[in-house]
Amino acid sequence: MTPLQEHTKRFLDHLEVEMNRSPRTIESYGRTLEAFFTWGNLHVPEDITAEKVREYRIYLNRKGNGRGGTLKKNTQAYQAIVLRAFLKYLAKQDILTLAAEKIEIGKTPDRQVDFLELAEVEQLMEAAVGQSLKSLRDKAILELLFSSGLRVSELTSLDRYHLNLDKEEFSVRGKGSKLRIVFISPTAKVALKNYLDKRTDVDPALFVAYGKKGLVNAKNAKREDQRPASGEARHTGRLTPRSIQRLVKYYAKKAGIGKDVHPHTLRHSFATDLLVNGADIRSVQSMLGHASITTTQIYTHITDERLKEIHRSFHAKRKRGK
Repeated sequence: MTPLQEHTKRFLDHLEVEMNRSPRTIESYGRTLEAFFTWGNLHVPEDITAEKVREYRIYLNRKGNGRGGTLKKNTQAYQAIVLRAFLKYLAKQDILTLAAEKIEIGKTPDRQVDFLELAEVEQLMEAAVGQSLKSLRDKAILELLFSSGLRVSELTSLDRYHLNLDKEEFSVRGKGSKLRIVFISPTAKVALKNYLDKRTDVDPALFVAYGKKGLVNAKNAKREDQRPASGEARHTGRLTPRSIQRLVKYYAKKAGIGKDVHPHTLRHSFATDLLVNGADIRSVQSMLGHASITTTQIYTHITDERLKEIHRSFHAKRKRGK
């Protein structure tokens, strides 16, 4: 193991213990740093120079993405963010290397937020019909995603005891293990109650897989459903994020929605709906579990456009009235 690899291991341990980062984030940081070190044949901290970083960024900018294009600017910026974090860690350990401030992140294009109009949300919900346990489960999933703005990983980690349907709220542990309160709408409450009332199994997971013969457990689950996000072994029939993605896509197609709909699309729709209806940005930040208000501000572009449409519509009516 090279000195840089040893420092990387300690850095990743620091992310886990002191920074409380998720296993996925730690794994991603490790892969990103290893790719840079391998490309540059870097072995010790002193090997990381401004010139090496510049050459690597040119390499990334010209690198193909395997689909006929180049890497997205956001992807390139992520590489710089990871390296800066590593260099800051080394500096705190009094290890001589390139100063983190020497690396500029660069301007990245604004994120495009895909969301559903309210009519499309209603179409999606209406597509999940039926009284079978699977249909009731699917309806509850769709209603809860839009009602709460949950991330798909947060949704799949829920157990039945987490819910409090009487209070119409519950707490969820999101990114960085931060706890926040999540609210359940009346329609989501009804859907969840209908689903839970019909369940007779003892699986603790809130949302589980169902086959033709009933509950799918860890022993007879499909191979792709046995891989949880964290890489840990499954002991229940709990649905995975990938399962939820397929489910949402299926009902979007069934509802005749032409957009590429993902679980995160419903999270975007939740936030957009709140802002359009007058919620303040700080409240939406809290409900989404964003650490920074900057992340939440991506939705203000949408609401600004809505206000512009309302403004134009109002003036158009005045002109017609004259």
